[in-house]
Amino acid sequence: QMSALGSSLSVKLEPGELFLSIAGTVGKPCITAIRACIHDGFVYFPDLKIPNKFLFYVFAGEQAYKGLGKFGTQLNLNTDTVGDIKVGIPSCGDAEKIINFLDHETAKIDTLIEKQQQLIQLLKEKRQAVISHAVTKGLNPNAPMKDSGVEWLGEVPKHWEIKKLKFLCQLQTGDKNTEDAVDDGKYPFFVRSQTIERLNSFTADCESVLTAGDGVGVGKVFHYFDGKFDFHQRVYMMNKFRFVSGKFFFHYLSNMFHKVALDGGAKSTVDSLRMPLFMNFQFTVPPESEQESIVEFLEINQNKFDALSENAIAVIALLQERRTALISAAVTGKIDVRNWKIPEAKTQRVNG
Repeated sequence: QMSALGSSLSVKLEPGELFLSIAGTVGKPCITAIRACIHDGFVYFPDLKIPNKFLFYVFAGEQAYKGLGKFGTQLNLNTDTVGDIKVGIPSCGDAEKIINFLDHETAKIDTLIEKQQQLIQLLKEKRQAVISHAVTKGLNPNAPMKDSGVEWLGEVPKHWEIKKLKFLCQLQTGDKNTEDAVDDGKYPFFVRSQTIERLNSFTADCESVLTAGDGVGVGKVFHYFDGKFDFHQRVYMMNKFRFVSGKFFFHYLSNMFHKVALDGGAKSTVDSLRMPLFMNFQFTVPPESEQESIVEFLEINQNKFDALSENAIAVIALLQERRTALISAAVTGKIDVRNWKIPEAKTQRVNG
């Protein structure tokens, strides 16, 4: 059983001290790398009789929370519940061997996880590049080009038109608030985030594109929907498309509007959608047949990117499960690492 814990409104910790989250991601252990100050959402361990890193791994393996709830969401932790957790204590030498083993093995797993996360980011960037090229340059690499007259758009196929958003659709806002959402409601309810809520009423029944009118979702949150739905009073709904199909409009707007959403500013977000900027946002308008081909091309590629991203996410989940299971097995003695040694680095002989 742990001998010392602490909890306070504000505590200063020196580098190398262990603390445990009891709010937010409940149960997550941390060791300070620099001097830090923690608030009452954490439990800390001022006078441990075992190495900090060993207890860190005890919590990271999640075995200590068995019977207390689900890690990260349903745990109910405080100084009393944490203090009552029983921990098997190895000898000081064995504890160091376990720490060394886990440092080495979890670092390898973390590297694999990082590579998968990098892959997901690369796929996202590639997806954006494919969409951007398709909706501004088309699918024919040999098409004659012309200057669009729009600085951020550059050249476009010579036979394409350029039109402002206000000439391509009608625009209106909703009349509902986020608080109106109903669990398991019959119809989609579009609010100012990427999350789609539900409602038992609908005020629109059409093909539409929706985007956040204010908040952090401005220039980032876009939805395409065809059917019955409702929407927030600060969500803009575009419908009754002219010259462009709804799906082409969606792909173009959701991928290109960020180029002007900040209007040259350095801020990462804007408070509200600037209506003159939005209404005068410039669109490419290919012939109808090309729009159909572009949308079909993008949907096929989107399915490929989605499959690759989902596979990477699944790999990350498996690696995280493997990491947690390995830690749990080591700190509970289910695997014997007393004779484990750090593998020697492989070297290649260079002939010269």
